[in-house]
Amino acid sequence: MLKNSVPLRLLGALIAAALLAAPTNAAEDLPQPFEDTSRLVSIGGSLTEIVYALGEEERLVARDSTGTFPPEAQDLPDVGYMRAISPEGVLSVTPSAILALEGSGPPEAMEVLEKASVPLVVVPETFDRQGILRKIRFVGAALGAREKADALAATVERDIETAERLTDGVAEPKRVLFILSMQGGRIMASGKGTAADGIIAMAGGVNAVDGFPGYKQVSEEAVAEARPDVILMMDRGGDHGAADEELFSHPAIAPTPAARDRAVVRMDGGYLLGFGPRTASAIRDLAAALYGPPAAN
Repeated sequence: MLKNSVPLRLLGALIAAALLAAPTNAAEDLPQPFEDTSRLVSIGGSLTEIVYALGEEERLVARDSTGTFPPEAQDLPDVGYMRAISPEGVLSVTPSAILALEGSGPPEAMEVLEKASVPLVVVPETFDRQGILRKIRFVGAALGAREKADALAATVERDIETAERLTDGVAEPKRVLFILSMQGGRIMASGKGTAADGIIAMAGGVNAVDGFPGYKQVSEEAVAEARPDVILMMDRGGDHGAADEELFSHPAIAPTPAARDRAVVRMDGGYLLGFGPRTASAIRDLAAALYGPPAAN
């Protein structure tokens, strides 16, 4: 028994040493740096924000229509909406490298870009704290700015941890219904696995309808049964939006606690759902809207 214990201890020491020697971000399988980042195109608003937050904005020559923050990003050429990208539009600015957020499309457009001679990195996305940090490190690695990215990720992680602790003491989490659209009176709501689902959880709320993945049109009965305390929407107009009177008089919403209390929160979509460097602030603002000003302090 004693003879066998020595090699076991030695094996454990060797494993520990190997783990310590391994690169910190090895598990994330970060990309190799682009050879030329002098003419960078970013597809995905959070990626544009990250490039600016890293201080690497001089590389950008274009962005997609969701890349509206910081405001100076809007001075760059717009190559279209990230989910309806035209390869010709992207390639027309003669990029030397392309950063694209996972989910950019349509798929056939991405296939064209992947087959083009321009290096392309697709940045993965999950709607949680680790997903944001991974995006930052992916962008930093692709731009050859890993030290900057590690520093930014550390700051963002601390800010998010602090923001999430604001609602640790909430005894009864608010049931929140995120409505993406009410076009034609039909409610398109957020299920699980979405950006809305993620930010609601990070702000200490509960997604009122989580029985399906993604965004889906829901019935009046489903909304009434979900009994949301608060309606959460993007702050926008047009056919997708709804004024308070229209919202609370809707047959599906009228019988809910949210309608009784006229509880609706409207926030900028890129800020609320971007999952980028500003997410800690979005968590604080949403928590304050759900639970009152003390949550913001």
